[in-house]
Amino acid sequence: MKSSWIVCLLIGLNFPSISNSTNSKKNVRPNIVILIADDISRDDFGCYGHPVIKTPNIDRLSKGGIKFTNAFLTASSCSPSRSSIITGRYPHNTGACELHAPLAKNQVAFPLLLKQAGYYTAQAGKWHFGESKVSGVAVSAFNRTGGSSADGGGPSGAEMWVPYLKERPKERPFFMWFAAHDAHRGWDKKNTFNYSPENVIVPDYMVDNHQTRKDLAAYYKEVSRFDYYVGKVIDELKQQKVLDNTLVIVMADNGRPFPRDKTRLYDSGIITPFIVHFPKEIETTNQVCESLLSVIDIAPTITELAGVKPSEMFQGKSFRTLLHHPDKEFRDYVFAEHNWHDYKAYERMVRTKQFLYIENGLPEQANIGAADVLNGGAGKALLMGMQKQCLNEIQKKPFLIPQPQVELYNCIDDPNQFKNIAGQEDSKSIQKKLKRILSQWQRKTKDTQPKQLTPDWYDRKTMKPLKCKGQRGIMPGSEKKAEEVKTKE
Repeated sequence: MKSSWIVCLLIGLNFPSISNSTNSKKNVRPNIVILIADDISRDDFGCYGHPVIKTPNIDRLSKGGIKFTNAFLTASSCSPSRSSIITGRYPHNTGACELHAPLAKNQVAFPLLLKQAGYYTAQAGKWHFGESKVSGVAVSAFNRTGGSSADGGGPSGAEMWVPYLKERPKERPFFMWFAAHDAHRGWDKKNTFNYSPENVIVPDYMVDNHQTRKDLAAYYKEVSRFDYYVGKVIDELKQQKVLDNTLVIVMADNGRPFPRDKTRLYDSGIITPFIVHFPKEIETTNQVCESLLSVIDIAPTITELAGVKPSEMFQGKSFRTLLHHPDKEFRDYVFAEHNWHDYKAYERMVRTKQFLYIENGLPEQANIGAADVLNGGAGKALLMGMQKQCLNEIQKKPFLIPQPQVELYNCIDDPNQFKNIAGQEDSKSIQKKLKRILSQWQRKTKDTQPKQLTPDWYDRKTMKPLKCKGQRGIMPGSEKKAEEVKTKE
């Protein structure tokens, strides 16, 4: 009788354990890894059709997941873009819409929500939420930070990615923010990947000479190095047998560091490569999603997949449904902005699948982009061509004064956005509509154009620092406390 009671007790004690084990397999929280390239345009991975640059590891991830072709950044500028991604908010709503500006203290970095829910969170590689050094609001979101090029991460900032995975606590789900320095200038001459200047593809808006080609070849090498380290991460996840339950996102913070790309609102600057690999959730692999997506949608998607309550500060929405139905429409419009990045700037953009509409609040000045871009080989070739008056109409556009106050492009007929159709009779209807949509977005998000914007810090011809370097103006949106806005667009 006594033995029978003991058996019953053991069965009773063990039964819940078996049940919990079964449930834990069904409800186990996913691991999450975001791999962010620095200054790489969408079309510069092999899976997006580049005929020269080799990215075999990223290409394999694309085949095993979903490739998004219309994923838009909110700014084509390093720190404003990263601050927007990590908060799920538009740049002028983060208090950090200019390069190197720190996040407002009331902002919520989504990894903090994961950390509070029991996730192990870590950041390795480039930081740059505001200043380049590890500091500010985002620090508290991570259990571990570091691994930049100055902190053991090597020139690419990626050499600590695998060690981070190996050294993580194995009993907890994890979130990794792996950010490369590749392909930011200056180029690493010791990079072992090799491309010939003769084989590069020179866009029509750059001068096709050896100086530009050599510059592009160096960029290609850095793209391939980013791919190499992506492959190392995937190999480690496989080795640990956690890849199937890991959401992997591969993307970039802004377009390639070349004229008319980085900082600009054309597709080459503002569309990010965006690949999602998640075997647990994606049932049909090698899919292409053409739906409009904004990077402010990343934060609410990740928190939903992790079973974590989203922040009321998020302005984006979860795109989880696209992982099951990539053919569905998701957004009608995406928005982006161009604020100070070395040079005074104020542009706003609304994009549909077919049309790109841009308003420039400072048409009285040239729109040359970033100092490091103009100081590179391709930039110097354009500056020299401008001095010699031998540039074509597309190449000279960034230097022209005045700039167009309004730009409108039919991106299906004109994928490079070369032909501005604003003001044309057959475009007036769509122009009027997009102007209205953009104005509504600016009102709802409390966007403003202050009279005293941050001035140029560098000379626009020599790129030498000016006396006013370090001086800040009034941040767009700050006059209306845009950093407090909780309204979604």
